[in-house]
Order: sequence, then C-alpha cells, then structure tokens
Amino acid sequence: MTAVTAIRREATAPALKQELDGILHLLTCGSVDDGKSTLIGRLLYDASDLSDDQRALIDKSTTASGQPDYSLLLDGLVAEREQGITIDIAWRYFDTDKRRFVVIDSPGHEQYTRNMASGASHADVAIMLVDARHGVKRQTRRHAAILDIVGVRRVILAVNKMDLVDWSQEKFRAIEADFRKLTLRFGFRDAIAVPVSAVTGDNIAHQSEHMPWYSGPHLLEYLEKTQARDVAPRGPFRLPVQTVLRDGVDFRGLAGTVASGYVSVGDRVTDVLSGQSAHVLRIATMDHDLEIARQGQAVAIQLDTDIDVARGAVISAADSALPIVAGQIEARIIWLWETPFDNANGYLLRTGTDLAPIADITVSSLLDLESLAVQPATTVEVNDIANASITLGRPVAVDTFADNQPTGVFLIVDALTGASVAGGVITAATAGEASNEGAFHLTRELLTRGLCRDLGESDEDRREFQRRANEAALLLQSAGVQVKIDI
Repeated sequence: MTAVTAIRREATAPALKQELDGILHLLTCGSVDDGKSTLIGRLLYDASDLSDDQRALIDKSTTASGQPDYSLLLDGLVAEREQGITIDIAWRYFDTDKRRFVVIDSPGHEQYTRNMASGASHADVAIMLVDARHGVKRQTRRHAAILDIVGVRRVILAVNKMDLVDWSQEKFRAIEADFRKLTLRFGFRDAIAVPVSAVTGDNIAHQSEHMPWYSGPHLLEYLEKTQARDVAPRGPFRLPVQTVLRDGVDFRGLAGTVASGYVSVGDRVTDVLSGQSAHVLRIATMDHDLEIARQGQAVAIQLDTDIDVARGAVISAADSALPIVAGQIEARIIWLWETPFDNANGYLLRTGTDLAPIADITVSSLLDLESLAVQPATTVEVNDIANASITLGRPVAVDTFADNQPTGVFLIVDALTGASVAGGVITAATAGEASNEGAFHLTRELLTRGLCRDLGESDEDRREFQRRANEAALLLQSAGVQVKIDI
C-alpha cells in the first residue's frame, strides 16, 4: 500500500463513519390494511427527491376514494399491485436535508409474519401503524412482541386515517392509552404516538391544520431527530469462523465477519470449543492488511500458532468474557413455518456459521396476544411466540442475546428440507449438558414422513429409499453436521 493510498484512506474513514452513523433504518409494521405502504409512499412523495417520472406515476394514479395511490412507490410486485397488499419486504432509500433513511416496508398479513420478523432484525426504529377506526389489533400486538424479541427499542405509533374519524382527539387518546400498555409490557425505551393521515399528508412531513389539539412533532420531524444505530464496535470481540483459507504455502487464515468488538495484531485470542489460544499474527482482507479489524468487517486472521479450528468456531478475545460452550439453551422463539412444531421431526440449530443437531425441544409457554400474558403450552404453530428449552446434540459457542446480540440469535432449520422453521434469541445457556448423541439421526420414520413419503415396499422403492437416505446424509455432512443413518 502506497503512502498516498494510506493517507487517502485515513482521510475518508471518518467521513464514511459519520455517514454510516447518520443512516436511520426505519421499519413499518402493523396489521393488514392500516396503510403502511401508503404512509411511506406519502413520506417519499413529500420529503424526498423523487424523479419526475415517479411523481408523474403517482399524480396519474387514483385509489377507490379518488386520491393518488402513494403505495405504488413501495408495492413493487405484480401480485402486490393486483391485490392491494404488501407481500414481501420493500426496501427504499431516500435523503432529506438532515439525514439519510433506509425504509423497510413490511407486510401486515399474518401469513407473511416471517417477512416482517426478517425486516425487524435490521431496524433502528419502527413505525407501528393502526387504523384510527379500529385501534390496536392482534397482529399489532404480535408485531410489538417481535420488535421486543429482536431488540428494537424505539417505536412510533402512527394512528392513521384520522380523516376518517373526523380528526377526533378522543379517538386518538384512547388508542394512545392502549399503546402505552404495549410500551410498558415490552419495555420500549423511546415511544411516541402521532395522529396522521397518509392520504392527505397530515402530520407526515408537515404539521396538520386539522388537528390543532396535537402539539407534538410530525412524523418526519421526529424521525430526523431520532438516534440512529450505533455502529461503533461494542461488546467483546467475536469472530464466527466461516471457512479456513490456505494459500498452499504458509498462510492459514480464519475467515469470517467480525460480529462484535474489535481485534488488533498481537492480541491473544481463544477458540472456546477447543480451548486453545494463540496471538494474531496478521489481519488480511481482499486488497490490504489491517492493524485492527472492527465489527462488520470481513477479514481473515492468521495466528502465530496453528490451532484446531473449523467452520462454526467462534474466535474471541482471551482477556474478556468468553462465549458459553452450550449444550442446552433457553430461548424465545417465533415459529415461522406452516407445519406445527413436532419433536419427532429432525431439526438443526443454525447460529452465525455453525449448524448443530437438536436432540430435543421442550416448549414451556406461549405469549397470549390478547392479554399479553404468558400461558403454559407444549407446542407451537405458525406465528406463535414461545419460550422453549433446546437440548443440542453437541456443544455450540453462543452468548445470551442480552450480553451480545450478534452471537445470541439463531434459526431452527428443518433437517431434510432446509426450511427455516423458527427464529429466536438466547435468554440463557448452560455449558456441558449436550445430549450424549453428538450426531443427527436420520431415521426411517423421519424419512418416511418427509423425503421418502411417496415410496412403497417394492424392491425398486427400497433401493430408492436407501439412495435418498445416503444423499440426505451427504448433504448434511457437507454442511458440517455429523449424521448417523438408522434405517
């Protein structure tokens, strides 16, 4: 690296960090037909530098009420426009005079809750919409619970369609009171309710003349002052190893993305799974070496001693709190799959880069979305939010979500289909209590219920059954899961 290049990098780094610090990731959520896409479309129309052809598209469009259809700026799929609903997450980017926004418009239908949960994991602040005529609904409460699980603490309640309730202060205050109950239940740190009309633009990017009784900020004013995600490295150093790189000579690099904290050349680091430690000899990237690798950077770390590390390991700072080598975890989960939980199915636990067999899942309770109380339960169905204990087939390096968010989250994966059936956060972890069976058992019953359910008892079908079992085992083993075929 030349001296000029080095100086240029040093000069641009602070400006880049300042730009990243100012970006606000904004999620819209709530029940179906509450006007999420219309609200964000109106915000884009009033506050961003839309192109002339985009403005012309909106000006020519009309809804059933004769108003411009602002949702066209968000609902990009043909099926969304035909049905008038949001199906997948829509991402939009826009700038105002004061800051840059990344908008994540999520669907409201229950069947697309998994999409909302995915979007929420990226958000700094959430706008929860409710229809002023109907108030807080079951899906609104579900979305609030999901925001709580993924750690979103700044929430705006946009009470939309105030024009349809004659700008009623009484109606707004009643909904605001219900919202306060949600904020207390889920511990949102920063919460405000704003009465708006997305169609007319009241309290979106300008103060409303129809609601003089409301003295708070309009939506854009509040968003421009809201603190963005803190991108400064925090928490102890964690590097989930994605792969081990070799150059065929003497370089052996542990490659991955720094999940939290930072590491410097010369630091002593530890792999908690093997219990081995070494010092960082080199931090390599695609085009140059670093003295320090920080949270979010993809690097390959070369150590001064070769230790037995593979994909799934978590490299940590040796002089700080280490991850837990967990055999059992307590978790809050969101069941995302149409097929209900069944312990007889084969499930895997996916962390940042690891994939481990699950020996047992015990559901203890569900969140009642009407009362917001926790009720005893033993099973979960699609969109349920539950507390569960998960016993692993082998130990996995994790943190609790409260201690370190990036290494405190996971997915539950169906072993045969690869579908992500649930997502969750770790609330507690116990070391040394993994099941004695460290391998995933590919049983006849499991295969018959899924991958081989179309096969009979003929000789040809039996040979096909064995072939599919072998293929499934090979796929699992290639993903790093030890497999035993029990057929």
